[in-house]
Amino acid sequence: MEKDSTDEFYERLREQLLENTTWPSDYLYKFIVPTDEERIAQIHDIFDNTGAVIESKKSKKGTYTSLSITVNLKDPDEVILKYKEVAIVEGVISL
Repeated sequence: MEKDSTDEFYERLREQLLENTTWPSDYLYKFIVPTDEERIAQIHDIFDNTGAVIESKKSKKGTYTSLSITVNLKDPDEVILKYKEVAIVEGVISL
């Protein structure tokens, strides 16, 4: 994603979260990452000490791992911050 479209995406997400959610709230992240222990560990580290519940499931062929992460956050800015932190993990796809 280009920077402008990324910024627009996060701004829309922030507005939707403010309109549709009472904060603090549980938020569910879904990511797909190439099955690589280092990359998966990077994502685990991002959510370390947040009380997040992380479920992972490998794809049929084991090439990719999907991560479902539920975490209680205080506001939409925290949600977006975590998306930005995870975005630096090589090959990660945010759903």
